[in-house]
Amino acid sequence: EFSLLNHLLVHSNEQISVCKECGRIFIEKRSLVRHLRVHKSEKLFICVVCSKSFIDAASLKSHCQTHTNEKPYACDICSKTFCRRGDLRRHLRIHTKGKPYDCEVCSEAFTDGHTLKRHLRIHTKEKPYVCEVCSKAFRDGSNLKVHLRIHTKEKPYVCEVCSKAFRDGRTLKVHLRIHTKEKPYVCEVCNKAFSDGSNLKRHLSIHTKVKSYVVKCAVKHSLEMKN
Repeated sequence: EFSLLNHLLVHSNEQISVCKECGRIFIEKRSLVRHLRVHKSEKLFICVVCSKSFIDAASLKSHCQTHTNEKPYACDICSKTFCRRGDLRRHLRIHTKGKPYDCEVCSEAFTDGHTLKRHLRIHTKEKPYVCEVCSKAFRDGSNLKVHLRIHTKEKPYVCEVCSKAFRDGRTLKVHLRIHTKEKPYVCEVCNKAFSDGSNLKRHLSIHTKVKSYVVKCAVKHSLEMKN
């Protein structure tokens, strides 16, 4: 993408500036100055809340919205809001069915490169995120973050109905179905419904065991008839 952009700028009449480190071309010199901070690892803009640093004011401003819960970018289709424009752009692919990132191993498609990169670790068995307390490793940083709460005893997700607390949002979501009586996971064999997918998975083993038993009985009966 950058190569094509650089090529087009060469043919334009614009005054251009070239990065000596990577060859990227900029129309405005100030854009080049800001870009050079990437190579120098220079991050002059610091968040006063968490001390995270950024190479420019725009990135800092976008980051600060995560602390204020400000979400100025709204989806025109489902009204879901986002802190960053890039997050909204990735979200829109859900509605357009746009999944341009394909896994070369299993052909599963994804809406963004970050999710594909995370998925590839399933195939490579790579687990780069390691717990400093117990050395357990994870494929994804968010899973490590949730795991660390086992050691810190932190349970930030609280049920508004019964005040029970949980380490992660998914477990809270499953728990809430106790109160709402929602059971979205339905067995295709006997139509029994469950609030959690893992419970449905365990239930399905009942049917597979019965099927296996029936097949064994049929084979045994057939052999006895022949004898």
